[in-house]
Amino acid sequence: MPPTAASIDAVVAGHICLDMIPDLSRVPSGKLLEVLVPGHTLLIGPAGFMTGGPVSNTGLALHRLGIATRLIAKTGDDPFGQVVGGIVEKIDPGLVPGLVRDPQASTAYTIILSPPGLDRIFIHSTGANDTFDAADIDFELVRQARLFHFGYPPVMRRMYIDGGRGLVEVFQKAKETGVTTSLDMTYPDPASESGQLDWVSILRDTLPYVDVFLPSFEELTFFLRRSPDGKPMELEAATPELLFDLGSQLLDMDVKIAVIKLGNRGLYVRTASQAALASIGRGTPAHPATWADRELRSSCFQVQVVGTTGSGDATIAGFLAALLRGMDAPQSATLANAVGACNVEAADALSGLRSWDETLARIESGWQRCPLEAPAPGWQPLAPGLWEKHLS
Repeated sequence: MPPTAASIDAVVAGHICLDMIPDLSRVPSGKLLEVLVPGHTLLIGPAGFMTGGPVSNTGLALHRLGIATRLIAKTGDDPFGQVVGGIVEKIDPGLVPGLVRDPQASTAYTIILSPPGLDRIFIHSTGANDTFDAADIDFELVRQARLFHFGYPPVMRRMYIDGGRGLVEVFQKAKETGVTTSLDMTYPDPASESGQLDWVSILRDTLPYVDVFLPSFEELTFFLRRSPDGKPMELEAATPELLFDLGSQLLDMDVKIAVIKLGNRGLYVRTASQAALASIGRGTPAHPATWADRELRSSCFQVQVVGTTGSGDATIAGFLAALLRGMDAPQSATLANAVGACNVEAADALSGLRSWDETLARIESGWQRCPLEAPAPGWQPLAPGLWEKHLS
């Protein structure tokens, strides 16, 4: 029997893959590229196998946080697809029905090299994600949910070809159901087909149907402010002035809530007017006035970082869970950073996450945040590591 409207908070759709993470702890810190010698064997530890991509990372994080969630994604009908389905089924058999197995496609996979002293290196095959389109989404299920979240269109070919027509179709159909919509991106290979596209045009066509947009700073500047060499801006370039300009550009494209992830520097949040926020669908903030016309900066919580796989996806889950639970914008930014911080305390995307109540208790116990000074004149402190500026 299909779930009732009251039983679903969120439908998470889009990219899914099998992640393989070799244990590289034996590699001397910062030396991986030096010890990878052609013709030589590098002895490492066992590999972890887990699901990856936003359907897994954000969807299962929302599930862990107590949000009634359904997943929609596509795998191949192959051994990797069986592993993906088995992992999800072990977490909750009720999450499996939305995973479509395509016998004509292979399951996407990623080899994640996360060595000591170096940033992660991803080796990725897009697989069945390239054939995912609106026909794979059960919009009657979406009609029963409060939130529809979609992730990683830059590595899903039918989403970005033909000027992004597939992505626009997905969000048009989702908005027709009355649901609140959110979108997450990923950074494409600049030399790939996706990396060569006019993403300004694609986003201009898509974002009028997106209520909450949650890219990273690197992704957003690649799409909207690409340098001639195609490289992303470094986080050091994320000045208050540039973040304000990027937030303004997104609101001009009709986004209602813009969340820009800033890695170890936390989050920037920019919101639209109260009237705009009151019209975003079944996931509308409980009190739109507490969200309207604001800029927020929220710093990370202090933790011992073990790995950063899925940290951005977990941060998104924290933000969306808080929104769906009726929290205001500063609380939602705080929960985003808290869930993201729990994530990086483990090597994989899910093991470090805690329940909603455990996460709240950790915050309320005095969990220390990274220092954050006033971003610019006119900003007001709300709490250590949390600043706001009213724009109305």
